[in-house]
Amino acid sequence: MDEALKQIGERLQGLRDALDISAQEMADTCGISLEKYERVEKGEIDITISNLMKIAKKYGVSPDALMFAEEPRMHTYSVVRKGKGLSVERTKAYKYQSLASGFLGRKAEVFIVTVEPKPNAHTIYKNTHAGQEFNLILEGAMELFLGGKTIVLEEGDSIYFDSSLPHGMRAIGDKPVKMLAFTVE
Repeated sequence: MDEALKQIGERLQGLRDALDISAQEMADTCGISLEKYERVEKGEIDITISNLMKIAKKYGVSPDALMFAEEPRMHTYSVVRKGKGLSVERTKAYKYQSLASGFLGRKAEVFIVTVEPKPNAHTIYKNTHAGQEFNLILEGAMELFLGGKTIVLEEGDSIYFDSSLPHGMRAIGDKPVKMLAFTVE
């Protein structure tokens, strides 16, 4: 986990250096403080997928290059075999496996997200990003905190929502949650 955060931070710093962008400009792009952004580059704290996507969109790079150090190459289709998608464990609580990383110029991001249970967690980090999101629970159960509401989702349940609303999740019980997450702007 710590190594993945460090590598993402190094790639962000490399992008800034290559494009001659200040750390303050990157922080502004993400809507976070300069201090927090600098900690992201040092690999001390996590950066959200939505902020990586904001950076990728603004500076014309692939989100895959920032997350996985891989560039998409396929124009017509991209197959990801079971368990073979590029993955990154950004925190102990979340693991993302990309299911569309090989497709160049894609309009959506598709992940299998694994959320580990945290029985004593009282604070849930909420995120916002442009567009819409679809989640399908493949295994386990979770609470989704969405715009002031708490929605319980169990295996087989799905939700489609406006991702500009603050949202966050937590696994219920002692079993990890696996879900298909699809985001589009």
